[in-house]
Amino acid sequence: MLFQIKSYLQFLWNSKNEHAVHSPFVFHLLTKCFYDRKPKPEYSILKKYRKSLLQNKNFIEVTDFGAGSKVFKSNTRQIAKIAKTAGISPKRAELLFRVVRYFQPNTILEIGTSLGLATSALALGNPKAKVITLEGCPNTMAIAKNQLQDFDCNNVESIVSEFQFYLSNLKQETLNFDLIYFDGNHSKKATLAYFDLLLPTITNDTVWIFDDIHWSPEMEETWEILKNHPKVKVTIDTFQWGFVFFRREQEKEHFIIRA
Repeated sequence: MLFQIKSYLQFLWNSKNEHAVHSPFVFHLLTKCFYDRKPKPEYSILKKYRKSLLQNKNFIEVTDFGAGSKVFKSNTRQIAKIAKTAGISPKRAELLFRVVRYFQPNTILEIGTSLGLATSALALGNPKAKVITLEGCPNTMAIAKNQLQDFDCNNVESIVSEFQFYLSNLKQETLNFDLIYFDGNHSKKATLAYFDLLLPTITNDTVWIFDDIHWSPEMEETWEILKNHPKVKVTIDTFQWGFVFFRREQEKEHFIIRA
């Protein structure tokens, strides 16, 4: 916790808003998407999705393949508490929805479904998109799948698999992902492995979003490695998330933005 407080204070010291951004691409993204305060009808669906999970007092046995939880001490967890502590926040779900609405990706991959809070935002952002979401725990995925069906997120394909296994067996020569949301295993080794496995699927307009880039010293090291990769051209650090863009026409630039 002390590490994250220190990290956040450093972020606040270094972060800027749209007025300090000279890249037209990033400036437009901030003003038309990140800082769009207009209400959206889909926000009420996201709230209802969350509310139904917060009212679910049932317990499930969670299989955790990732870096573990800083909140839960046991793998027997109440669904309401998972939604409250481990799921994407309401503000972040709305931002994720706006990002998808802004870029209009046709193919979306989510690594780490959990209860589907972020999945619903991805699905609602572009109902015409194909959303593939991966979850290693079958019990968690069962809850998410029912939720997504109840809220008519019919463009989602839910796959129970260990992430590395699925990504290693991708037919990468025939599949491109326009947007990938990485919210699975918050470890350096796993994140860099996923990055390498998915690199063949990028296009010039691909958007990658990495969750919890300041979760630990190890994840901060990982973020620095990703930023310096030769194929990465533009990155945006919003503290919670790291955005990665591969736009060949752009100069290499890194932004720290309050979102």
